[in-house]
Amino acid sequence: MLNNIGLPGLLLIAVVVLVLFGRGKISSLMGEVGKGITAFKKGVNDSTKEEDTDALADGSVARDVTPEAGEKDKV
Repeated sequence: MLNNIGLPGLLLIAVVVLVLFGRGKISSLMGEVGKGITAFKKGVNDSTKEEDTDALADGSVARDVTPEAGEKDKV
C-alpha cells in the first residue's frame, strides 16, 4: 500500500501536517530529533573510545578472547 504514495501523495501529507501542527511546532520537533541523533552519535563514539582505552588494574590492556565465527569449541 505504501509503495504507491508517490511525490503528490507525500506533498499532500506534508501540507496536511503543516496545517495541523503549524510551522513552529514542526521546527521545534525537528530540533529535538536533531539533538537526539547528536546525543546518540556521541554515546556511540564515547562507547567505542572507552572500549579502546579500557585497561586493567595492573596496567595491561584488556583484549577480546571470544572465539572467531569459524572456530569450533575445543573440548
